[in-house]
Amino acid sequence: MKEFDFAIIGAGIAGAGMAYFLAPTHRVLLIEAESQPGYHTTGRSAAFWVATYGGPRIAPLTSASKAFFDAPPPGFGDNPLLTPRGGLHLAPPGAPGCLDAIEAEFAGSSLRFERLNAAALAARYPLLRPTWAQAALFEPDSYDIDVAALHAGFLGGARRAGVKMVTDARVQALERRADRWTLRTRAGDFTATNIINAAGAWGDAIAGLAGLPPIGLTPLRRTMVVLSTDPPPPADLPVVLDAAGSFYFKPDSARIWVSPHDEIADVARDAAPEEIDIAIAIDRFAAAATLSVRRVERSWAGLRTFAPDRLPVYGYDPRVAGFFWCVGQGGFGIQTAPAASMMAAALAARSAPPEAVAGINARQFGVERLIDERQL
Repeated sequence: MKEFDFAIIGAGIAGAGMAYFLAPTHRVLLIEAESQPGYHTTGRSAAFWVATYGGPRIAPLTSASKAFFDAPPPGFGDNPLLTPRGGLHLAPPGAPGCLDAIEAEFAGSSLRFERLNAAALAARYPLLRPTWAQAALFEPDSYDIDVAALHAGFLGGARRAGVKMVTDARVQALERRADRWTLRTRAGDFTATNIINAAGAWGDAIAGLAGLPPIGLTPLRRTMVVLSTDPPPPADLPVVLDAAGSFYFKPDSARIWVSPHDEIADVARDAAPEEIDIAIAIDRFAAAATLSVRRVERSWAGLRTFAPDRLPVYGYDPRVAGFFWCVGQGGFGIQTAPAASMMAAALAARSAPPEAVAGINARQFGVERLIDERQL
């Protein structure tokens, strides 16, 4: 049985990113429960990079990821990872203070905003209904992300660096003996010095196999609906977000992607959209935009998993040796993936962080904050 330095459980964007950054200096095993990596949350992302998304404590990870997105290492992929899109935060009817809150939250940062009044919105975005076009913040530094290319780049680079990836390998048991972990999976048994729990919605279940209590990860279901409209949306329309968080929509290939920005508590599973949530998405879009909905082209749902304080969790668990958490990325796991993976890989390897993330306080993401002090 081949031994590894790290066995990463979960080959979505979190696990793939850690494998990519650990592979050049360590023996890495990447285990995926499904037949293809990224089947769940990673493959269902809305695929945009908005610097303000996730709030000011997430923004440093987002900003630190930008250089990697703009200039990935040679051989990472052939296509650009980011395409300019722009973000438009709309004030809900009668609630212009939502825009003030965004500006105040990011006061002192390097993020750029442009205030737009009703006249400017009517000129630039005539598809908006007047009730939703009274005031807005335009965020120019927002982009579409090629999620498939990013994920494939991580996986491809990891493989070339020697990572062994095993699919259809749901973990059934974990055993710690003689400073080693044995992982019993549907695809066979494997041995590693350290386990990296990058299992997303299944993170607490994996911890349970290691004898650890849950840290309170909650999968929240998010719905996405792809609509055909008359007329089709302008190709240069920014991603449009309700500043109070009740919807967002963006164009894609002459269609419009709409989400009701729902966060419905769920369980770890292959999530599917509910008819009521599809209807809510259409209703909220129709209330904000004049485009006539012709039909629903397709819809899906994904699970965005959060820790209780909505910050991601990166770090070794102090209660059992060699068990590393890489979970709770919520809805910002894609746009923060390069920096978060660099930082987490350095923590796992117990090495100095790369310069790109050296200024980020990694301790705020440690699992200790979620553990009852009586367990420590």
